Amino acid sequence: MNQLQLFLPCAAGVEDYLATEVLRITELPPGCITKQRGGVAVRTGFAHAMLLNLYSRLAQRVLVLLSYTEYRSEQDLYRAASEVTWERWFTPRESIKVEITVQHSPLNSLNFAALKIKDAVCDRFRTVANGVRPDVNTQWPDVRIYAHLTTDSCSLYIDTSGEPLFKRGWRVDKGDAPLKETLAAAMIAASGWLDGEGDLQPLYDPCCGSGTILIEAAQMACNMPAGGQRRFAFEKYLPFRKADWDTIKQEAADAVVMPDADQKSLLFGSDVAHRMVDFAQRNAERAGVAHVIEFRGGDALQRMPPMDVSQTGGGVMLLNPPYGERIEVAGVARSGRMERTPLHAKQASSPYNNRADSYEDDSGTEGDGDLQQGRFGARELPQTDNGGEFFSQLATHWKKNYSGWTAWMLTPDLKLPGKMRLKESRRVPMWNGPIECRLFRFDMVAGSARERSPKPAA
Repeated sequence: MNQLQLFLPCAAGVEDYLATEVLRITELPPGCITKQRGGVAVRTGFAHAMLLNLYSRLAQRVLVLLSYTEYRSEQDLYRAASEVTWERWFTPRESIKVEITVQHSPLNSLNFAALKIKDAVCDRFRTVANGVRPDVNTQWPDVRIYAHLTTDSCSLYIDTSGEPLFKRGWRVDKGDAPLKETLAAAMIAASGWLDGEGDLQPLYDPCCGSGTILIEAAQMACNMPAGGQRRFAFEKYLPFRKADWDTIKQEAADAVVMPDADQKSLLFGSDVAHRMVDFAQRNAERAGVAHVIEFRGGDALQRMPPMDVSQTGGGVMLLNPPYGERIEVAGVARSGRMERTPLHAKQASSPYNNRADSYEDDSGTEGDGDLQQGRFGARELPQTDNGGEFFSQLATHWKKNYSGWTAWMLTPDLKLPGKMRLKESRRVPMWNGPIECRLFRFDMVAGSARERSPKPAA
């Protein structure tokens, strides 16, 4: 198990940050890592697969490539799956599920393709395990098998993660379509907030929702492992050695660095919906970082900077404001359903994305099927007393009161800088689930508003 080909899928646009993270976690030479569209391939061993599951904040899963063959029909898929030594990984006591991802496959029925692969796995176990075969469990399988089909090739993977890695184990309270932890971590990585060896700048999310961005940032600053509060599929696999895993987890626990009790907080969050502030506080407590973050209720259009940044070299705002809902004068989320981008907009990138029979979406936002109405636990939108457009007023508020801060905003509106009358200094492409977004950087400088030219007299 020391010569494995791993694949770590991620959201489109995150590949560079994931490659850097993998190198940091594994300390492998760069030649062992290959960036691909929608993920990173790594040549390494089982120990590093465990490490990556525990520490990675950007990967959606850690998959092991077990077979790569050409195919023309479903029978070729059966043959490829029957040649994999599944018995080296698990026993017939473990339940399985087969999932298919595709890029231009000529097959007519992907469900039938998945069935043939499942039959091959079960038939092989009948042969090597005296007639005993694993059961199928489509909801909570012990073993997930992924088949990625292109026009003429089939790649077979076994999943070492189990539930997707964005499920850290701490978030219970959430509103509608919360930002996934993996995308929040990508935003933090893109902002460079943790880069360098100097003191951290203050970090503020004025639309914090259930606290995902700030909790991720706090755990990263405290060197806490992303998966320290959950279990993984590899713990049921035959190569797993509990003593090795216990050592890895103990080393991770010993590496955690908490701030002194009298140290002032550098992470701040606020939200116009006080219910969401309560959610964020409870989530932070479960994540072990409640004492590191200061949450408050308040309208983003009225909240003043949480601290003076004149002595800190500036501050960073990082936010994923509510979108997909109409912003009204009333300033709250509409009771109607949120608009959604059509599913055909989702990228067909990695061997993990675009499953034919997906029941969970591991990319940007959570939510299977229709999003819930904007009532209990919804993210309310800030009050706009004069009926003006929210983002234009937000920009005015920032330019007046947040000089010295850098604002990073994730949005699907590619024309947002013009609407805010701000000039972005960076734009980072990212995907929030099926929605193409940009992470814009705005540098707040006093008097930076672009003044409108007066209209000529009629």
